[in-house]
Amino acid sequence: MSRIGKQPIEIPNGVSVVIDGQNIRVEGPKGNLTQSFPTTIEVVEEDNQLLVKIPEEYTKQQNIDHGLFRSLIANMVKGVTEGFSKTLEIEGTGYRAQKQGDNLVMNLGFSHQVTMPDPEGIKTEVPNDRTIVVNGIDKQLVGLHAANIRKWRKPEPYKGKGIRYEGEYVRRKVGKTGK
Repeated sequence: MSRIGKQPIEIPNGVSVVIDGQNIRVEGPKGNLTQSFPTTIEVVEEDNQLLVKIPEEYTKQQNIDHGLFRSLIANMVKGVTEGFSKTLEIEGTGYRAQKQGDNLVMNLGFSHQVTMPDPEGIKTEVPNDRTIVVNGIDKQLVGLHAANIRKWRKPEPYKGKGIRYEGEYVRRKVGKTGK
């Protein structure tokens, strides 16, 4: 059995979980999320905990799904209570970001500004012109939107210019020597 899948998921106060067949709905103070899971997995609520179970005789795929869906459900519970956030840092002369309504507008050295609308359920904040914070209750959507922002200008190894995650280490290379 999956080691992660065996761990119970604590349900905090203020969170309600509805298991309807092969769907689970988690509602909390920040919103609600829904996830469907395969028929080989059973989700049971007992003693203010969620348990993800698979049959005694399981295949390799069932074992993989056991840990995966336990993690997905745990992320749903954490998302509706605390939420998730990713912080991006902008490096480079003239590179900056600003918020205009529901759009993130970035100057990244192109001849035009890059405009990205906030997807549904995701909120983007710009505390200063060199920092972007992506917030939301769905961990997958927060990571996807942060990756899409970063994709516009990945950090390059010679000068370190670009958009990077907070705390990301960019391995620097030595440039050409003049002869």
